[in-house]
Order: sequence, then C-alpha cells, then structure tokens
Amino acid sequence: MISLLLAFFPGVGNAAEQRIVALAPHIVEMLFDIGAGDNIVGTVVYADYPAAALNIPRIGGYHGIQIEKVLALKPDLVMVWQSGNKASDIEQMEKMGLNIIYSQPHNIEDVASELRRLGQLTGHEIQAEAVANRYLQRLEKLRQQHANIEPMKVFYQLWPEPMRTINKETLINQLIEVCQGQNVFADNPTPYPQIGIENVIVAQPEIIILPDEKSNKEQPIIDWHKWPEIPAAKHNRFIRVNADLMHRFSTRMLDGIEDMCKKIDAFR
Repeated sequence: MISLLLAFFPGVGNAAEQRIVALAPHIVEMLFDIGAGDNIVGTVVYADYPAAALNIPRIGGYHGIQIEKVLALKPDLVMVWQSGNKASDIEQMEKMGLNIIYSQPHNIEDVASELRRLGQLTGHEIQAEAVANRYLQRLEKLRQQHANIEPMKVFYQLWPEPMRTINKETLINQLIEVCQGQNVFADNPTPYPQIGIENVIVAQPEIIILPDEKSNKEQPIIDWHKWPEIPAAKHNRFIRVNADLMHRFSTRMLDGIEDMCKKIDAFR
C-alpha cells in the first residue's frame, strides 16, 4: 500500500518534511488527532480546533480558496472536502498539478476510515489505527446504551431565518438516531429543507434541538412558547448543542452525541 502511495504522491514518504494544505476543519482535526498536525502549512479561516490550528496560515474560507497562496506554500498534499470546497477551486488546483486528496465521509463510521487513510498518506498509520479503534469502540458503546430506549420526536432547528432543518440523509440525523431521537422531518425530500412555523406545528415534536452556531451575523431568536400546541413548547423541552461538535466529521462528534443524548434522556 505504501509503495503505491509513493508512486502516486511524491513526497509522501518523507513524513517529517511533508507539507499539507488542509481545506476543511474536520481534516485539520483528524490530522492533529493522528499526530500530523505539525505538517499543515495552510488551511481555511474556520479551522479553529485544536488551539494549535489557529497558528496555521489561512488561505481561504467560505467564499473560496486563494489558489496563488496554495501554490506559494508548495504543498506535497492538498486535502479537500468534496462537498465543502468550491468545485471550481478543486478543478483549478488539479489542473495545476497539485496532489489532491478528497475527503467525503458519508456516515458516522467513516470518521474511522478517514483517520486510517490519512494515517497511510502521512506515515502515521499506528497512531491513526489507535485513534480509529477508540472512536469506533466509543461509538458502539453509545449505541448500546440507547439501543432499547423508546424514541422521542425531535425537531432540529438548523437555522432560524430562513428556518431550516434536516432530513434522514444528513449526518446530523445519524447523530440524533444514536440517541433514539426521531427526526420529525426525516422524510422530507430535501436534505436541508426550508420550513415554516406551521410545518413544526403539524409535526408535533416533543423536543426542539437548537445548535449554537458561530456566525458573524446575529440570528433572530424564535420564541417557541408562542405556540403551546407544539408539545416541546408546551412542556419547555428545549436543548442546546454545540454546532461544531454536531456538524463536523471529526472524533469530537462523539462528544456532541454524548452531550445531546444526556439532554434528550433528561426529558424521558
């Protein structure tokens, strides 16, 4: 396997001197998890964990990547998030001959496989395998703890204005299911549908989950108590969760799951 990597990615073999551009927060977190954080020479503005990540030069953000800055860093590997980075930026970097590594996890278990793959690419296989195994063991433990619990109907208020939620195809829905939460909008045909108050009233959630999302723009607060016909509002069943833990494909997702499960369980 290593010989194949060396053939396709020059510079991969010398792990200590490897230069990596990591273009998503979860990639940065994983590289630090496996001991390769010191090899990151560039990242995006919203990669803020662990604390050491704040010292990495920024070469882009929500509106795209500054390709000229990437080239100036002379990276051996450029790790991109296929659904998080602009396709035009990725295409341009590929045309310029940069070694592009794609990260596109689809489910909770994929965190472990991503860790192992990054370990192979960076020469940190042993630490990556250990981190991946601990992750899967803890995930299985969380699942077993909630395996025989009666589900509760939940509404995940992803964003207040315009109001958005999630369906069953999303990562967040998978996290909710670990806690035996039943997403009231799971069957919506859109992954992140825009909805209104009337839709929530019809759905009758028992719990409303509110993620604390970082934003430069202050978001309006919905006073759900105005609609006591919603069970969650009637019984004051609201929980707040850390959006960074819930919305990033990283090992810290398990911290988000554990916190959310405890808060949901408190209302059972």
